[in-house]
Parts: sequence; C-alpha cells; structure tokens
Amino acid sequence: MKNILIINGHPDKESFNWALSESYTKGAIMAGAKVGIINLIDLKFDPNLKYGYRIPYPLEPDLEEAIAKIKDANHIVWFFPMWWYGTPALLKGFIDRTFLPGVTFKYQKGKVFPNKLLKGKTSRMVITSDTVSWYHSLVMKKPVINHMKKGVLEFCGIKPVKTTYLAPIKSSSLEQRKKWLFKIGKLGEALK
Repeated sequence: MKNILIINGHPDKESFNWALSESYTKGAIMAGAKVGIINLIDLKFDPNLKYGYRIPYPLEPDLEEAIAKIKDANHIVWFFPMWWYGTPALLKGFIDRTFLPGVTFKYQKGKVFPNKLLKGKTSRMVITSDTVSWYHSLVMKKPVINHMKKGVLEFCGIKPVKTTYLAPIKSSSLEQRKKWLFKIGKLGEALK
C-alpha cells in the first residue's frame, strides 16, 4: 500500500489550494492509498530558525509529528501558491524548521555534498500562481520550482519530483477550476 503525505502550505483554508488538496486526497483514498495530511496553518510552531544551524532549536510537538510523517511517507504531495517568486512564509518556515541536518540530510566530513536521508521517496508539487506559464518559464526561470525541487527535495534525496503548475488562478473561470480539480483528483487516483 502506498503511503502518501499531503502537505498544504497555503495559510488560507478557503483558498483554491485547499480545494485542490481535497480533490487529490479523495482520489488517493479511492485508489486505496494510506493518506496523511499536514495543513501547515493548523500547526503550532515558530517558523523562524532563530540561530540557523549554529545552536539547535527545540522542536515543537507538531513539528516532531510532521517529521515522523515525512519519514514514514513513500510519496509527498505539496500544495502551495507561488508568491513573490517563492513559497508562502509559513511553508518556508516549516521547511527551515523540519528539513534539518541529521533529520533529512547529514553533513559528511571532507565532502561537498551531504548524505541524503530521504532517498527512496517521491514527490509532486502542485503550485498555483497568477503568472502565466510561459512567463514563469522563460522570464522568471521557474524560481519556486528550482527552490523546492533542487534546493530542498532532491537535496535531501527525494526523486523524482514532479510538478503541476496551475495558472493564472485569479482570472480563471469556474469551468477552468473544475477542470483543474478533476485533473488533480485523477493524479490522486493514479497515486502520482
């Protein structure tokens, strides 16, 4: 049985990201997967990594539980909007506080690259934006995808990392949103 973890990084429970994550969840459950959900807005934690890695900062219980879910999952599906070329602050803070040395990667003395502690896992990012795809690719050079895919997930050993980029959201019609919800539900059913 595939163990899927859904991480919703949007701070607004009435956002389209929430509808998308619910559609994926329903599809994955219909396919027989074990599904865990982390809605970041429901967690109680300080998103500020106060001392970097210089001084260990105690993890709140919600973060300890989140790390256990990440380690237990085979496939992690992220839902979040692109804001200002990046992720929402809440998601960035969650990554800063959970993707830690000794937890998701381990420095190796005398080596440039760390040991990747999340090998064997796969991931998908479902990113919403108001920036049209061609501009996001050609002009912006896919900043949020590069950050999350290369700088976080693959750095810790998660591969492959697939991306679904949905845009523009703000000007989309109800009909377009229904199509996106259907598409994401089908990804859930396919456990991708």
